Amino acid sequence: MLASILIIALVLVSFRLKLGLAAQIFIAATRTVIQLWLIGLVLHVLFRQVNLLWISLIAFVMLSAAGREVMMRQQHRFSGWWGFGVGTLAMFVSSFSVTVLALVFIIKQQATPLPEFAIPIIGDLFPQAIAPPWYTPQYAIPLLGMLLGNTMNGIAIGLDRLTHSAWNQRNIIENKLMLGHTWSEAINDLRRESIRSGLIPIINAMAAAGLVSLPGMMTGQLLHGAAPMDAVKYQILIMFLIAGGTGFGVYLAVWAASRHLFDDRQRLRLSRLKIKE
Repeated sequence: MLASILIIALVLVSFRLKLGLAAQIFIAATRTVIQLWLIGLVLHVLFRQVNLLWISLIAFVMLSAAGREVMMRQQHRFSGWWGFGVGTLAMFVSSFSVTVLALVFIIKQQATPLPEFAIPIIGDLFPQAIAPPWYTPQYAIPLLGMLLGNTMNGIAIGLDRLTHSAWNQRNIIENKLMLGHTWSEAINDLRRESIRSGLIPIINAMAAAGLVSLPGMMTGQLLHGAAPMDAVKYQILIMFLIAGGTGFGVYLAVWAASRHLFDDRQRLRLSRLKIKE
């Protein structure tokens, strides 16, 4: 409640300066409280029941919400299912694959050690008591959330830069096509700059880690009393996973979007875009 005073002050400043953001700030803050409270209740139940079906359902909800946020953040977005599908598909391929890779091959989950005399008996009857499944929600859900959140930001920036630039520089693209360039050559510069824009946030985050700021996961572990070097090693792991997921996600989304801007006859089809009101 004390921290909410800062949000109220920010709303008043926005209203005073006529920024037009007062309602958005208030709604965003309200959504933060409600959504985090609800997910806390869901995770409280989910952590007690290691069920792949429920974990998959939560992951699908997270992916759908991230896909909608990517679509809503674009000034010029694709019409039809492409507006939602291109970012969602890119996040699914990149974030989910990196999460599974990390859970199965990098993060070695180990259960509470059993007494030596009990291992032959309990190990044969209940193997999960010794080796918990790779999809244990305590690890899978937070890791997927961090990857989806950062990949979502990168993809949203990359797609917005691509569609906005293609709309403003349509004459340049058309001239290149008339000079004999293929669709890929005509939009290559814009595609490269869009990918670069989508990767800037995670590059800045890695470059500033430890000097300008302490990342969230590391800060949380330190506040919980973890050893500093253990927190550092986990944070390096998370940063590299996020960078890989964001990079491949942005590349896939921008490439697919740039291809969809042209038809089979390599004509620029800006009619497939619609301007956000």
